[in-house]
Amino acid sequence: MSIPQKDLTFQKLGLDCANWTEPVYSDLVRRSAGNEEKMLVLYFNRIGWPTSLPTSEKEPFVKSVLQEKKNALEELMLKSLPLRPGVEDFIDDACNKGIPMIILTAYSRSGEKTARSIVEKLGDERLSKIKVVGNEEVEKSLYGQLVFGKGMSSSLDEQLAKEARKAASAEKQRIAEEVASLLKVSVNIDTSSSERLEKIVASLLAGAEIAEVPVYNCILVAGSKSGLAAAEQIGMPRVALRSSFTSRAEFPTANAIMDGFGGADLTISKLCQKRWS
Repeated sequence: MSIPQKDLTFQKLGLDCANWTEPVYSDLVRRSAGNEEKMLVLYFNRIGWPTSLPTSEKEPFVKSVLQEKKNALEELMLKSLPLRPGVEDFIDDACNKGIPMIILTAYSRSGEKTARSIVEKLGDERLSKIKVVGNEEVEKSLYGQLVFGKGMSSSLDEQLAKEARKAASAEKQRIAEEVASLLKVSVNIDTSSSERLEKIVASLLAGAEIAEVPVYNCILVAGSKSGLAAAEQIGMPRVALRSSFTSRAEFPTANAIMDGFGGADLTISKLCQKRWS
């Protein structure tokens, strides 16, 4: 919940007592590890809850604030929020080098609609060269079908046997790829940590499956601890990308930490020079 979205949300709810300056917001992010519900609870525990709110209604109240925040974010994204500096050049460089790019909009903290509205700002030409993975793509992936039980076209045994053969083949290729091939890159624009870990894992695995790249040859670029934790769980290399609000945050599960795209920060060349276990 960034400061502009918070301001709109609190104003709509008539919460004149709430005022998050950047230092307050940064402190809440650090103490809550980015969990939005926990951030709100910590904040109202500090300044006091609305006097008319019964104790039993605190949880629904927090959820209503987050819903209003989601609405405010969608409104902001659909208007004029720019892309992060350098991201277009980063994507262009990857495409020019033939590196598959997967942008994950599935299970975004702010909703897939908002995430896709950001992606659309890349333009039709770039979108034709990359793949966007949302909730529908996750559910249709093999892993999604196994987990969510939707659209299975063959028996579970047949699907598992197929995956076992693919895994064995991938392992045979791994040694050669370790020496010669470029690391394939998956970019995640989701900066959320409130989703359940298993859903984030599902989206990461679906992205690797759609890119037709082994998980260990993907690199997740993310700004959230939850995304990084999910990638660590499945053995996917991961780079933490800081923002102005997480400049002091620690990312213990990241293989590398960068402050932005391009220049002295995150570039395709740097990713291609790295090998992470």
